[in-house]
Amino acid sequence: MSNPLDTLWYTRCPVPTGLGIALQKGWLEQAFQAQSTAIRSLRESNDQAVRESHFDHTLQNSVRHGGNIPALWARADGRDTRVLGLSWADETQRILVLPDSDIKTVRDLKGRRFGLPLWRKAQIDFARAQALRGLENALKLDGLYVHDVTLVDFVVEAGQSDQAAARLANTNVFGGGRGQNPELLGLLRGEVDAIFLKGAHAVQVAQQFGLRTVIDTGVHPDPLIRANNGTPRTLSVDANLLERHFGAAVTIVEQVLQAEAWAHANPDETRRFLARETNSSEYYVAKAYGEDAHLRLRTDLSDSSIAGLQDFADFLHRWHFLPAAVNVRDWIDARPFEAALEQRQQAA
Repeated sequence: MSNPLDTLWYTRCPVPTGLGIALQKGWLEQAFQAQSTAIRSLRESNDQAVRESHFDHTLQNSVRHGGNIPALWARADGRDTRVLGLSWADETQRILVLPDSDIKTVRDLKGRRFGLPLWRKAQIDFARAQALRGLENALKLDGLYVHDVTLVDFVVEAGQSDQAAARLANTNVFGGGRGQNPELLGLLRGEVDAIFLKGAHAVQVAQQFGLRTVIDTGVHPDPLIRANNGTPRTLSVDANLLERHFGAAVTIVEQVLQAEAWAHANPDETRRFLARETNSSEYYVAKAYGEDAHLRLRTDLSDSSIAGLQDFADFLHRWHFLPAAVNVRDWIDARPFEAALEQRQQAA
């Protein structure tokens, strides 16, 4: 059943996604104009409850493409959502130390202090979860465990959606300009020996402060070692949107696939779009996501992506980041993806 949709709320993280490109190109808005559907940015809303839906997916008729931790948490907490697609774009995931540190290998982390963020007001502390995952996966490669290091918390008292996204020169800056990595300051002050950062931000910070990378789990050949908050990213909607406005769900997937197909043929322009999405530069985008970053934008429902997301969901539950276990296959609704693929094949 597909009924008219008054407003589609969208949200995405400052990371490479097909939805982000579709929005920057204006294609999502154009696709819904014929249906007289308004497109509104959730994270730019003046209502904090609306902005918080980026994390807890409480807002009806909304789509989210980004890090999977909030999507998993919302599902585990009882939100009636569905995954329409998974996009696995490998990114750098680094354990960083000071340039003069005597930590040369992962084994050298044993007995040392590792800095972790702790967002006390967050419903789901995705920053802490992704850092802990990066640490655990790195340690297991050398036969070590998290209890072999000393965890040091760096508390953030602010909420994750206290302020609306700031917009400048058509670029969104999330977080209202607050410091996002207190553990980085702890490392620079010598309060801890190592931290975890990922993505373009990690590359930029490492270069600016001369930090040394002990290991980059984002380039490990085992996809389960690479599986983290951004690998894979979830394209998810609430069940009301899917069941009452099925055509809208198909349109969303189709626009994501169209944006990714365009990206595959336009590497230079795609890097510029990704730089804008990540609040970074083309150089850091290429270093963090690869010179073939345009080819890594690919949304599907592959078995490897499902397995990676399930492994990560199990990690989150084991570490008590999720209130309940999540069965990823039960969470997926493949109908809109299959319908969008059929539309694209017919149009070809």
